[in-house]
Amino acid sequence: MKNLDQETWRNQLAKDENAVLLDVRTPEEYEEGYIPGAILANIQEPQDFMNNTQELDKSKNFYVYCKAGGRSAQACQIMDQLGFSSTFNLEGGFSVWEGEVTK
Repeated sequence: MKNLDQETWRNQLAKDENAVLLDVRTPEEYEEGYIPGAILANIQEPQDFMNNTQELDKSKNFYVYCKAGGRSAQACQIMDQLGFSSTFNLEGGFSVWEGEVTK
């Protein structure tokens, strides 16, 4: 896992052809707005999170975010333990996001 500031995270994501965007917030938070293209995997429901992430291609590069950066850091650690090759945590989370948002 690498913790990246918003600018680095966004620039790296934009250039990465092997990227997957993962939102680990709750469905209610997701419905309030999310980064376009994000897959929802609610880390607050551990079994659902594990089921959802097991279906993902572990060789991809995962750009993970939550509201403030804590849950996404935890998600990256779990994913690393499950054998995912590259996880990138958005420091500050969705609350600092200044890019496009889908509602």
